[in-house]
Amino acid sequence: MMIIGIDDTDSRTEGGCTTYLAAVLMEKLQEHGTFADYPLLVRLNPNVKYKTRGNGAIALSIEIEDSRMDAAKKMVLDEVGDQSKLSDENTNPGVVFLSGASEGMRDDLRLFSRRAIQDILRIEDAKRLINTHKIDFHEFKNGRGLIGALAAAGIALNGIPDHTFELIAYRESGRASAGVPRDVDAESIREADLQTYPRTWDTVDIANDTVVCVPHGNDPVLFGIRGEVDGVLDVFNCIMSEPAERAVIFRTNQGTDMHLMRVGPLIDPVKDGCSYILDGTVCDQPHTIHGGHVIFRIVDKSGTTIDCAAFEPTKNFRGTVRKLIAGDIVVVCGSVSNATVHLEKIKVEHLATDYDVTNPVCACGRRMKSAGVGQGYRCRHCGSTASAPDRVLIERDLDVGWYEVPPCARRHIAKPLVRCAGDVHLVHPGR
Repeated sequence: MMIIGIDDTDSRTEGGCTTYLAAVLMEKLQEHGTFADYPLLVRLNPNVKYKTRGNGAIALSIEIEDSRMDAAKKMVLDEVGDQSKLSDENTNPGVVFLSGASEGMRDDLRLFSRRAIQDILRIEDAKRLINTHKIDFHEFKNGRGLIGALAAAGIALNGIPDHTFELIAYRESGRASAGVPRDVDAESIREADLQTYPRTWDTVDIANDTVVCVPHGNDPVLFGIRGEVDGVLDVFNCIMSEPAERAVIFRTNQGTDMHLMRVGPLIDPVKDGCSYILDGTVCDQPHTIHGGHVIFRIVDKSGTTIDCAAFEPTKNFRGTVRKLIAGDIVVVCGSVSNATVHLEKIKVEHLATDYDVTNPVCACGRRMKSAGVGQGYRCRHCGSTASAPDRVLIERDLDVGWYEVPPCARRHIAKPLVRCAGDVHLVHPGR
């Protein structure tokens, strides 16, 4: 069997799509062998600055005779060269070919793949691994895509602990290249979503009245449906749209939270560019800053604090965050940038008790007035006094459990709450 890993073929400005390249290769490589699995779409660390959109790499696993390998490799490299947007200085494709692996190579690739999803790697890290295990590769320009290509191939080799599926339909080349607006019937998508949720997710954002499965860029994707295999097929068969040139189902680590790391009970150490699960206690009232972003701090048992932010694109999720008060015990999930957690999910584990402090009510039924600083309260009607104000318990408009950003703001790799097992009363999907 040969595993082909490919990454970094598209461009933010010129379009293109690495998954479309995979779809074309699935067709062309059939003359050389038989595919052993669904094509694999691997979402890498979403915080990498060089990414185009979803920071996705692909891997194909094909059963092939040794005598046909050279021809298949040439076909792959020709297609990568033809489809890659090489005129963009930030497009630097990488391709790797695996055909046999020692235990040491498997272990090294397993670690490398995990690091590519959770940390920031350098081109030198990929080339060191390639040289150590004499991996067949090809780089275009500076070869930054070798990082993702190796990571995707490593996951295809070792297996993926959790996975979902995405069916991606692609536009006819003439429509895509001409910049013709996508013609997809939104109502058919909404109806399909209602029929298949929770077997599919992130198709429609009901709370924000937005269809999220149809992109808006100059790439060849017509729409992408995420979920279980039977669900994505059902949606595909229901959607009314312009003709699709082709459609492919990918096995993927989307919706798995593979990017999140738990560093223990303490916030320190965390670093920018990585994503974490952190435990803490809310230590100040959330406040809204310019732009509509909501900020608060949490503190761990050592006294270390970190800011948490629900940014404006997270829409109604900010309303949940605003309901937090000092003393609430939470778990926060998200990436760290500028020493701030960019929230993707939050679990409210314990609600602090909140009181409304008011002037006391006299026995005669009237509310007392302040008698002066440090002098308690006095009833102006009957002269009765009190030394302390009344404390009235406030019923919190918030339940314990998990909350998430809505589909319109969710990262590809973030796990939607509809996939989270456990007590349904402790999960509050944000759709």
